Amino acid sequence: MISKTTIEEAMYQAMKQGATVMPPDVELKLREALGEETETLAKQHLEISLENARLAKAGHGLVCGDTGFPLYFIKAGAKTQIEGGFGYLWEAAKSATGRCTKEAFLRPTMVDPLSRENPGDNIGPGMPKVELSFDGEGDGLEIIAAPKGGGSEIFGTFYKMMFPADGRVGIKKFIIESIKNACYAGKICPPAIVGIGIGGTADLCMKLAKEAALLRKVGEPNPDPKIAELEQELLAASRELGIGPMGSNGINCVIGMHIETALTHTAALPVAVNAQCLVGRRWKAIIEDNNNFQLTGDI
Repeated sequence: MISKTTIEEAMYQAMKQGATVMPPDVELKLREALGEETETLAKQHLEISLENARLAKAGHGLVCGDTGFPLYFIKAGAKTQIEGGFGYLWEAAKSATGRCTKEAFLRPTMVDPLSRENPGDNIGPGMPKVELSFDGEGDGLEIIAAPKGGGSEIFGTFYKMMFPADGRVGIKKFIIESIKNACYAGKICPPAIVGIGIGGTADLCMKLAKEAALLRKVGEPNPDPKIAELEQELLAASRELGIGPMGSNGINCVIGMHIETALTHTAALPVAVNAQCLVGRRWKAIIEDNNNFQLTGDI
């Protein structure tokens, strides 16, 4: 059985690492982009971001000052047992988030949507957000902590219920227009990781887009060859927009284009876009049934 103490500590450490260490796949893609850009300002933006990441990893601050929304994505096995039951995961997330905020690894950015009152600890209705899923026959837990920056969420979220007749052409047009609007003037801190959801209900479609942006290795193709082909087509189109790092002139406003799909109603064609900023913050804690856990930047 996995103890409450282990879960809280794993969540805390994963969120702390997410805020202070750039994932290796994200860093690799940014370095590739740096090698491609020719405009001075585009290169400087990437160089500064990579240098900031180096300093944060060495213990000098955060990968980015806007630690945004505290999100946890948790996967359990069929045999997983948790002290206090699965409902305790939400209490553990609150404890870990409060601790990270108090120790300044998270900035207190969560406020009441109407009164704008700030509780000061990022804890309140709906926050921190916990998504729980089950997979496999194992007895452990996988926890991905993602402090998702405000800019990418505020300016990089789009949804449209299209008509089935709009087809692939309509889907591509909507996505490219969304990317252009999001990356213009550097609003989502590009180069972005763009998640796309196609199908399902309105809420499932957006969930697919969010998880595509946050939970896939950057540039990893969808296992369906037809969807992978669409990902590559859209990525190539984004490079023709003339937008580079932080909205400068360039070609790398996107470093990852990830699509996930679900069955939908015969009369529907929902499409959602959700972007992750260039620092791509997320870190994983893998907990074993013996209460040992390890941290990894690999997805």
